[in-house]
Amino acid sequence: MFITILLLVFIMCFVYYVQYGSNKHLINKIPGPPSYPIIGNILLGLRSRKDIWKILFNLSNQYYPIFKLWAFFIPLVSIRHPNDLELILNNRKHIDKGPIYYKLSPWLGESLTLSTGSKWQSRRKLLTPTFHFNILKQFVKILSEESESMTRSLKSAGGVIIKDLIPFISEHTLNIICETAMGTSLRGMGSFQQQYRKAVHRMGELFIYRLMRPWLYNDWIFSLTPTGREQRKVLKILHGFTEKIVAERKVYHKHHGQYLRNLSEETVDAETIGMEKKQLAMLDLLILASEEGLLTDSDIREEIDVFIFGGYDTTSLAISFTLSLLAEHKDIQDCVREEVDLIMQESQGKLTMKSLQNLYYLERCIKETLRLYPSTYFIARVTSEKIQLSSYLIPAKTIVHLNIRDVHRDPNFWPNPEIFDPDRFLPENCRNRHPYSYVPFSAGPRNCIGQRFALLEMKAVIAYLIHNFYLEPVDYLKDLQMEVDILLHPVHPHRIKFVPIAKKCT
Repeated sequence: MFITILLLVFIMCFVYYVQYGSNKHLINKIPGPPSYPIIGNILLGLRSRKDIWKILFNLSNQYYPIFKLWAFFIPLVSIRHPNDLELILNNRKHIDKGPIYYKLSPWLGESLTLSTGSKWQSRRKLLTPTFHFNILKQFVKILSEESESMTRSLKSAGGVIIKDLIPFISEHTLNIICETAMGTSLRGMGSFQQQYRKAVHRMGELFIYRLMRPWLYNDWIFSLTPTGREQRKVLKILHGFTEKIVAERKVYHKHHGQYLRNLSEETVDAETIGMEKKQLAMLDLLILASEEGLLTDSDIREEIDVFIFGGYDTTSLAISFTLSLLAEHKDIQDCVREEVDLIMQESQGKLTMKSLQNLYYLERCIKETLRLYPSTYFIARVTSEKIQLSSYLIPAKTIVHLNIRDVHRDPNFWPNPEIFDPDRFLPENCRNRHPYSYVPFSAGPRNCIGQRFALLEMKAVIAYLIHNFYLEPVDYLKDLQMEVDILLHPVHPHRIKFVPIAKKCT
């Protein structure tokens, strides 16, 4: 009996110390829903993913612009005011990702996405040239070819066709990122591609599964569960695919040594290094770095995995939501088509870097889509030191949830925020807007390294589809249900109708 009482006293003292001592009392000054002793707000996580989605965004409005939650003894602070987002995102002291991301480390290792400190800085510097303008210019050919392939696949079905957008689009965005990142086309490898896509999707589900079950947070405990064993099988597929491609590309370079020797930051233009027969890939620059002793084979695999993770699912979601919005707004769709048709006429039906850059109205539509439906709808960071936000002082080592979705829909910065209006992104309308009220690619030193590539890809795919098809809604966005996920994935299929445009004979 005495031991039991002593244990309870110890627990109560520990709880008091965690929640009121060691600067954690600062957290309790922040508003938030009532919490229980020891477990905090953990019961909120024992609901369906759809319910948790609703709860999180209801709390965001109820306690605007900041609230806190406790998960056992770990506090989380959610922010959505642009001033507060800027304080976190624009400060090199707060670049550490939140611990939830590290549950992806079995897949992504210590890549650019997960690394921190000096390793992140050196890796970022090393990888930045992979998005050099001249390299992106070479990728336009791949973007155009895959977009044309997508169009042909729809036309070959004959007549009007209805598609569930995300799986349809992601099939082609996966091929684009594999061909640009690794120099390998998945076209004609349907079953293999489908297996890989399923593995990527399942890896995301396993990540959320662990996130919703804190008692599985420990890697060793999780590895003993059936789901842990399943994760090992999924990782074998993901890593096996990447390792095979890297090995094949290295064999190519053994037989074409001049190709790699000439590849440097100063000579990334394909015309100067004779690369007409072999398309430049991001992987080539990583292999070059490994030849110079800057990366190991494991490092290369990690970064290629990140390129795929960050480059195929996010863009497929953005393209899908853009097509859905255009289908529901025929007047805007017609304006996009008018611009695309003119550009296509000027470039003789083939999109180039210049013509993609000149699709100004389509770009505004994409940006407005990313405002309403940001693929990455939150970011988590850990503060490295105390930081004074607009209203509250946050202690060091606090997990901060940056609510991108809600800052994008904040009526204080976006009049009539639920309305789809591409003209919000006219230069004169952007001039006085808070720069951190719109952060679909994050912002500051740890912003998305591939955002220019992503925008080019989205433009190319949408332009070819709009040029060849009228879009009509089947499922409406107002009926769309969301659930907590890594990215902004809808719960149910979302379909639109593709109606072929009869082209005039010339």
